[in-house]
Amino acid sequence: MAIKVAWARAELATFLRLSETYVPPNEPGAMVAGRLRNRGTQQEIIASAHIVEQILDRILPGWRSSVPSHKSNRWMQHREAAQRADVALVREAEIRENLGDNAPQVSAAAMHPWAWDGAKALWQSGHFREAVTAAARKVNAETQNRVARRDVSEAALFQSVFSKDDPKPGQPRLRLMADDGSDTFRSVHRGAMAFAEGCYAGIRNPNSHEDALPELPEHEALEQLAAFSVLARWVDGATLAV
Repeated sequence: MAIKVAWARAELATFLRLSETYVPPNEPGAMVAGRLRNRGTQQEIIASAHIVEQILDRILPGWRSSVPSHKSNRWMQHREAAQRADVALVREAEIRENLGDNAPQVSAAAMHPWAWDGAKALWQSGHFREAVTAAARKVNAETQNRVARRDVSEAALFQSVFSKDDPKPGQPRLRLMADDGSDTFRSVHRGAMAFAEGCYAGIRNPNSHEDALPELPEHEALEQLAAFSVLARWVDGATLAV
């Protein structure tokens, strides 16, 4: 689902107003200037930050590591990130039009929950390769849950569940369409089996050695995450044959 720009900007503006600092006027007879205070109470700022952090996670993934933190001010990092996010919301369409081809954008949050929920925490901290690996583990685990199997995993698991053979005791199948004996049925399940094997052999296995590899660029990680989202939708939407 696309971000509602007006709502997001209003939430950012509220946080920026509440977290703004000012020097209160001196008390009569005071010799030392008062300490900086926030416009809002701590309770108000914390409540606003809860919403703003989720907006920032959508607009500026990895902001916690890319935006400098300030030990002297708890909310300075949030404020800078909120200001950047507001500019991004206002000028995103303009930037796409002038710097790119204005192509459709892919949102990780719109992917299948098995893929995104598995990756989200690591993704938001900028660990993209590890995030894709976590998504692969999540899709594997949910597939095991669907067919109630723990004896096989990853490529071997998908070779079994997408097999064109009839189900056997302890070896249920996942059907992407009814078995009508057609070439289409055989092609669909052969393709799903090969796709799953490619996801785990070509993406998950290399990424599991992330210490020996440079960090993935975010756009490449997004493409890999989308592959596991496709696989997750197939598994989640398939009919269980026992």
